[in-house]
Amino acid sequence: MNRKSPLDDAVVRSLERYFDDLEGTQPNSIYEMVIQAVERPMLEVVMREAHGNQLRASEMLGINRNTLRKKLQQHGMLQDARR
Repeated sequence: MNRKSPLDDAVVRSLERYFDDLEGTQPNSIYEMVIQAVERPMLEVVMREAHGNQLRASEMLGINRNTLRKKLQQHGMLQDARR
């Protein structure tokens, strides 16, 4: 079964728009750009849903707590997560 999710569709539309906006210019670092664009909002929503509980959030994300803390720190969100 290879169904596309609404998230898949949103990413495809965004990337197609990105390439259209480039107007032939060579793209750079697309992988990092997409990860950065998706990771922070994902962390914000998951941390909110976990009521700031990092252990619960890490379980929801399927990553260990240390990895979550590293990601929160990379995005400048670690202070927010402690509240």
